[in-house]
Amino acid sequence: MSLDYAIRLTEILLALAFIQQSIEHFRAPRDEQRLFIPRFILSILLLFGFQTQWVCLALVILALFILRRFQGPYNGGSDRMGLLVLCCLSLINFMPSSLWREYVFGYLAIQLVLSYFFSGWVKIKNPEWRNGQALRDVFQFSAYPVSEALRTWMNWPRLLVVMSWSVILFELLFPLSLMTPTTLIIGLVIASTFHLANACLFGFNRFFWIWMAAYPSILWLQQRIFIVEQL
Repeated sequence: MSLDYAIRLTEILLALAFIQQSIEHFRAPRDEQRLFIPRFILSILLLFGFQTQWVCLALVILALFILRRFQGPYNGGSDRMGLLVLCCLSLINFMPSSLWREYVFGYLAIQLVLSYFFSGWVKIKNPEWRNGQALRDVFQFSAYPVSEALRTWMNWPRLLVVMSWSVILFELLFPLSLMTPTTLIIGLVIASTFHLANACLFGFNRFFWIWMAAYPSILWLQQRIFIVEQL
């Protein structure tokens, strides 16, 4: 995967993610519409590759107004990852050389890897994650499950322990997926399945699309590392 192709694929996936997010605000209060309707239009332009340099810059400026409106990334980690991907794309367009473009895109890939690893690290230090209590609380008390039937899972403590440790081990071991192209594909398939499951079970649909938008960077980085090793 060439650098230009990976960057373009990232632009397309990010545009699709932003389009989906923007549509959610079409019937919101007018002050939100004034932010997200322009974001929708800019995302359409980004999707079709129209003046991507200036479209990305405009999206960054608009993101600052959105942060001010909601006093921070109101949707948590997905908004932070979206802003990271967007800022990296914007910086890439203004880099003076191909080498600097690689540095910025590689930084995005490294941040993606760290996002999984540190999430697992936080969980494994938390006894409530190790014994399954954290997931039990989610199913029992939170408003996240999209189906009331899912709340019955809280009555299966062994299942919750297995689920908890599956998530923890996957996140901690994700950096090892960079070892070979095959292990990376396997790691990304597991990761995308994990995000898709969260979307189906808890309605965390934003995480799926935003993290998918960052996947081209790690695919490119692994290939780049492999080429350097061959030399």
